[in-house]
Amino acid sequence: MMTKLQSFFGPYLILIKLLLTGLIILSLSRLGLVVWQWDRVTAASSLSTVFWQGLRADLIMMGMLLAPLALALPLVANRLGWKVWQNLLLVWGVMIIVIISFMEASTPAFISQYDLRPNRLFVEYLRYPKEVFATLWQGFRWPLLIGLTLTIISGSVAVKLLQRWLNDHQQPWPVWKIWLSWPLLIILLVLMIRSSIGHRPANPASFALTSDAMVNSLILNSAWSVYFAIYNMQHESNAAEVYGTMTNEAIMAELHKNYPWIGIDPQSKFPTLNTRPATVHRDKPLNLVIILQESMGATFVESLGGEHAVTPELERLKQKGWWFEQLYATGTRSVRGIEAVISGYLPTPARSVVKLSLSQQNFFTIADLLKQQGYFTEFIYGGESHFDNMASFFIGNGFESVIDQHDYEDPVFTGSWGVSDEDLLNKTHQQLQQKHAEGEPYFSLVFTSSNHSPYEFPEGRIELDNPVKQSNTNAVKYADYALGQFFDKAMQSDYWENTLFLVIADHDLNVYGDALVPIERFQIPGLILGADITPRSIATVASQIDMAPTLLSLMGISAATPMIGRDLSQESEQQSKGRALMQFADYYALMQGEKVTVLRPQNTALEGHYSPVSRHLNIIGPAAADDEHEALAHVLLPSWLYREQRYDMPLGRADLLP
Repeated sequence: MMTKLQSFFGPYLILIKLLLTGLIILSLSRLGLVVWQWDRVTAASSLSTVFWQGLRADLIMMGMLLAPLALALPLVANRLGWKVWQNLLLVWGVMIIVIISFMEASTPAFISQYDLRPNRLFVEYLRYPKEVFATLWQGFRWPLLIGLTLTIISGSVAVKLLQRWLNDHQQPWPVWKIWLSWPLLIILLVLMIRSSIGHRPANPASFALTSDAMVNSLILNSAWSVYFAIYNMQHESNAAEVYGTMTNEAIMAELHKNYPWIGIDPQSKFPTLNTRPATVHRDKPLNLVIILQESMGATFVESLGGEHAVTPELERLKQKGWWFEQLYATGTRSVRGIEAVISGYLPTPARSVVKLSLSQQNFFTIADLLKQQGYFTEFIYGGESHFDNMASFFIGNGFESVIDQHDYEDPVFTGSWGVSDEDLLNKTHQQLQQKHAEGEPYFSLVFTSSNHSPYEFPEGRIELDNPVKQSNTNAVKYADYALGQFFDKAMQSDYWENTLFLVIADHDLNVYGDALVPIERFQIPGLILGADITPRSIATVASQIDMAPTLLSLMGISAATPMIGRDLSQESEQQSKGRALMQFADYYALMQGEKVTVLRPQNTALEGHYSPVSRHLNIIGPAAADDEHEALAHVLLPSWLYREQRYDMPLGRADLLP
């Protein structure tokens, strides 16, 4: 006899039971972890947030684990296939319970060691079973034994439960009924896994809701944390395998020629750690605000040779600060610009460190440095901060606060990518006024989004450049308008005199062209203004990685950092030919003055000449060996430092120097 539940849910009832069982295990584990870490959890977040968002994360993982069963159901939707279906359910169901139980049982020991749920390190250490087991046995014997015991018990209980459930489910639905209801099941699973009805599915950064990375990891579950780490590892590239190899000693020796402030010892814990005195001496260091403009390349700036003249406010503002005439982005994505501007990190063929697993903590940013100086550090964004893993990276590396789309009340305009740049910069103005009134030093990274397809912005703000309102030139012109409005208010505010501003693009909008590397599409505007900055045009070739060292120097901060970028506040650097680094698809370009060396995967390097006047790269022929080694050292360094987690500063080395 079928029960009412069996009759109503049919073959889906056992999937529901599996789902609920998994959710109960994950929730009980999270409860235990929260009780264990009670002080940190309650200090960082509300319990309702941890458990409600935790349930959301658990639904994502359970949806992924149940998906294969759901997809296979119609194939066995007949009486002959029912036995096959039952056996599949038994094996797969036990596997689900064992996996999530094992991962949760492993979590306390991992948190004790790394202050996070299991992540990439958990996977990497599986390559060394002997050493890992010895470590666990010596240092975590009881957690290891308890974890293995709980996993075995959960597996045994799962077998018995599933066998009983399967014995109670003898009669499948008619084939037509399964096929008719199956699409609804798939839709529900998709919604569970995406955990969003927007155009961006949830990822672990969606749950970076506090300033404590460990608490954020408790919101997740360990199975999903490890799965996402494995996914990221599969998409990382080793630069050495793409362009060639050099010893670490050779890398450091080669770069020391260009950057004499760094050492040559690759055995040092932080090989590039260096201390450079500020060129400006101040009784009290300045505050800092970086406004990162989405896709506002030189293409849109007339005075930089752009094709469009849609930035009149920027052209006006450049008369009030330091204007960079040959500044270049390191890549073509926002996260590439972020890593360069706030970390001074060189580009690599791999994905940006903002998205990679080993850099989610203990990776240098100027936010972390300034936080150690007593600054309040904040990321202000108009969209969803979990996009591109930004929130997770920022919170793990020195940012104390993240403001995103959900923190705006009654915004002027909301589009596909979040609130308008007006709303963003109005919020920024409010935050700066508040921090100034409190007398607290601050660093704010402000990231705009209005200039992003589908180019949505409020009516009546600008005279349209293009009759089609939702076009890139109109969006840039609106973003420029919002920027001008902000600075008009900022210049009249009390915080202006003690705040340094950098306005810089993350990249150009469409980086393309017929050149091997479209260098003209890498050029971006950059403007430093505020406080006591006097107008100046800087003609040297510069890179985004030079901005952070320059800003710290102008702020009056001397500190030990791993950044190798140039301090352009020094007259000698402004008079030099300069250099820029660009990663484009599979190509890597090192531009020194007008000479360009282009690295190609598994091929010889090429030498080229770039004219800033014609804005065209002319390839001359094979590059000299010395030039190839120099470019190769630039691309191998960040890859090596990332893999070995050596791009950071030791605690206590960020103190201000006399």
